[in-house]
Amino acid sequence: MFPNIEVIEENKWRLKSVIVKEINTPDYLTASKLPASDYVINPYVGCPHACIYCYACFMKRFTGHTEEWGTFVDVKRCNKKINLKKIENKTVFLSSVTDCYNPIEEEYGITRNILKQLIGANCRLNISTKSKLILRDLDLLKQMKNLEVSMSINTLDENFKNDMDKASSINERLETLKTLHDNGIKTVLFMSPMFPYITDFKEIIQKSKEYIDEYWFENLNLRGNYKKIILDYIKEKHSQHYDQYVDIYIKKNKTYWEELSKEIKEYCEENDIKYTNFFYHEELVSNKQRSKE
Repeated sequence: MFPNIEVIEENKWRLKSVIVKEINTPDYLTASKLPASDYVINPYVGCPHACIYCYACFMKRFTGHTEEWGTFVDVKRCNKKINLKKIENKTVFLSSVTDCYNPIEEEYGITRNILKQLIGANCRLNISTKSKLILRDLDLLKQMKNLEVSMSINTLDENFKNDMDKASSINERLETLKTLHDNGIKTVLFMSPMFPYITDFKEIIQKSKEYIDEYWFENLNLRGNYKKIILDYIKEKHSQHYDQYVDIYIKKNKTYWEELSKEIKEYCEENDIKYTNFFYHEELVSNKQRSKE
């Protein structure tokens, strides 16, 4: 069903050949349009996690790649040191259109070298990943002044996760968050993307609340080529919800998200859970732009 995944046996996957090449970039720092960050750092172009809902697949338009998303990775080399004065009192997000701890990082160590440059930086650093590989750099992470690590989890069902991506297992992600928390690092469970009628946010919170400092919530947005892929997947694997997905994503009915947003707010406030809701991403981006004008 998914062209970049080869089935070995039921519920086991092997990544097909990934095209890896090295490229030069003039600067790792890029000004960010994201609502919660001033700068982003993306050590790679592409990502072999191959999440079927990945919004970052739009990057193909700017790179000249014609391969399937998830089958190529460009390793970004940069001779310029990161300007620590430029990010002073700013928020830096690592990473926005790749996973900085994708499997290629184990060989190239680009992210580790970036972290070495950021030690002592007077900025707020957020690292986002789906990989247990981040624990390799625990020695560096513990030296950061103002760090939080967010890990994406939208299910406790390993089979559903395996249908969605080839990153670390859900149990590995939870164990990674616990280890980070036990080492004094602020942990964020990024419940993203939340699949309507499939993601059980209360179940995930109950499973993880002892070692999570904050929860972020982001709804599933469907656009571009992967809209049909996801809808076909729901029709095949979760047919009982297909009509509801048509209502949300074809008929553009926002009632589900409005009600879920209210439910999240009430639950988190009643249980004294720190959270941020990113459901209305476009509005947040627009508000950020207006605040700069």
